[in-house]
Amino acid sequence: MRALIMAGGRGTRLQPLTRRLPKPMLQLLDRPMMEYIVELLAMNEIKDITVTVCHMADAIREHFGDGAKWDVNMEYQEETQPLGTAGGVKLVEPQLKDTFIVMSGDGLTDFNLKRAIVEHHRRGAMATLLLTKVECPLGYGVVDIRSNGQIVQFVEKPKTFIGGNTYYINTGIYILEPEILDYIPAGTAFDFGHDLFPLLLEMGIPLFGYEADGYWSDVGTLHQYYQSQIDMLHGKVRLNLPVEVLVSAPELVEAVNVH
Repeated sequence: MRALIMAGGRGTRLQPLTRRLPKPMLQLLDRPMMEYIVELLAMNEIKDITVTVCHMADAIREHFGDGAKWDVNMEYQEETQPLGTAGGVKLVEPQLKDTFIVMSGDGLTDFNLKRAIVEHHRRGAMATLLLTKVECPLGYGVVDIRSNGQIVQFVEKPKTFIGGNTYYINTGIYILEPEILDYIPAGTAFDFGHDLFPLLLEMGIPLFGYEADGYWSDVGTLHQYYQSQIDMLHGKVRLNLPVEVLVSAPELVEAVNVH
């Protein structure tokens, strides 16, 4: 199974931190945030990884190389111009002959990807979107689902919400079948959440949501960048954390090992 890591964004909301580094290379505690994604994929036995790069691509290539340090095989696909999330995946179409997973290089999560993949295959879905629940959905893509997980509506970055309710939001992690590439135009800026998924719903093609269990953070703003690291220090993220964090909070050792 192949993973695609989207790592081409400019990270303008994280300036001035991103003036000299691409967003996926910003440090979360002791290493670039994208390194946690690579480690999570390896932990879930997904070893073939293609990274789509654009802005400051050399910094990403030089750090990760062929991926051998993390026991994965990494390749790179450069976008000469920004093509959106789906458009960037379309570039890699020749490599995508089986189920594949799309992730962002600038997020932080400890989701169990194996469980999500099993559920994707059980449903026979063309696309499964990993979802998480929040009380304030502002700034996210909200997804309405039926009791069987089938998606009925997308609301891209709503302007208002009802306090006390919880909302499913799109985490930007997708498990997809290669047939979905037929619906993505080549050489055109095209986005999963804004363009492709609403199009498939209009066409009556079933899409499914999977409520993933665990931590997820869209590290898109300065506030969230610092909050994510505070969450790591407080043991909310079950990943391979720096030894200094585990020594200062030994109760985390067992949690990380169990995960």
